[in-house]
Amino acid sequence: MNKERTIIPADPSDTEDFDVTVEALDRGQRARLIRQTRTGLGLSQAEFASRFRVPVGTLRDWEQAQTTAPDFAMAYVRVIAQHPDMVAEAVA
Repeated sequence: MNKERTIIPADPSDTEDFDVTVEALDRGQRARLIRQTRTGLGLSQAEFASRFRVPVGTLRDWEQAQTTAPDFAMAYVRVIAQHPDMVAEAVA
């Protein structure tokens, strides 16, 4: 039986969102920011991965909180959120 307490419930308007437990808060917040950045740009996982040169499996694992995105990746995602065209041009 899972005794981890949910501290952030899933967003009912986001079918890919999930409950976040105390233990998974950091990983969950990172996953949410990555997914919101990607969906805010209107890109599928495959499109985002291709455009910004991130392995699609890695992106999927980060978004599903299977693994924790490292600090450098979070910085990259924040830059993408602010300047998506500039980043896409820089990595092309």
